[in-house]
Amino acid sequence: MSLAEVRLEDHVAVVTLNRPESLNAISGEFANELAGALLQAAANPATWVVVIDAAGDKAFCVGADLKERNKLDDGGWMRNRILVRAMFDSLRALPQPTIASVFGYALGGGFELALNCDLIVASRDAVFGLPEVTVGIVPGGGGTQVLARKVGLGRAKEMIFTGRRISGEEGFEVGLVARLVEREALRSTTMELAGEICKASPVAVREAKAAIDRGFGMPLADALELEDLAWRRDVASEDRREGVAAFNEKRDPKWQGR
Repeated sequence: MSLAEVRLEDHVAVVTLNRPESLNAISGEFANELAGALLQAAANPATWVVVIDAAGDKAFCVGADLKERNKLDDGGWMRNRILVRAMFDSLRALPQPTIASVFGYALGGGFELALNCDLIVASRDAVFGLPEVTVGIVPGGGGTQVLARKVGLGRAKEMIFTGRRISGEEGFEVGLVARLVEREALRSTTMELAGEICKASPVAVREAKAAIDRGFGMPLADALELEDLAWRRDVASEDRREGVAAFNEKRDPKWQGR
């Protein structure tokens, strides 16, 4: 059984966390398989959007597998760290827009999986939190950096220093969650959002994502240079020619993704 399954639905690659008996806890093997699944999804030219969802009904992902880690010596912790960091690096490196489809518990590394996606769709029963400091660990999947960028420095520090959990409702109120729905509508809403993105040029969307991510936090003048490079790359694409032609011919564009 694969711990991270990949399927393509139209132009949406759905990567499913598939360890429900352990609430999708991240073991070393799980991290390695998920990194490979993400790279597999990204490498397919038919992939325009990547969705991360989860098997089970209690948790999106409860974070690191502490039962496994409890058996590791110091060297084992460092080897595990290499696998886990590669997983998060693979997620952040995806050129396609990414959506986390979150229900139930999204804690620790599970929350960081969602945080490192471009957008989060969550059910109202979702629970987010970074409880690492309560077991003597520092968030290591981007939590100390990404959370502050999404909800502000003060709120991020309060959540990380205390390990406080927040509801899906609070996540939506602070701008962490893009769309909040009832559990039964989670999958359909996630796929509808992915479908909306697929209506746009995949080249333009990828270039826009790169400009946003690379330019964020840079001096404005430097960031605008990145935007200009993204614009120039996109204008040289077949998609740009198709998009403008379709607009003038009053028809839907037929994107090629190149």
